Amino acid sequence: MKQLTLASANDTAKKKTTRREKFLAQMDAVTSWARLVAVIEPHYPKACAKGAARRSD
Repeated sequence: MKQLTLASANDTAKKKTTRREKFLAQMDAVTSWARLVAVIEPHYPKACAKGAARRSD
């Protein structure tokens, strides 16, 4: 773990919340991520082992 310098500690305290961070916070509050993942997962490609050939069925 890196120790913060005084300058970087002041910068993090003054950091403005970006629109992206606000949007993601709102999405976390509204969306049921477990249900969303369950819907997407069957369509998401599965990772195969490194160097393994994909089977063509």
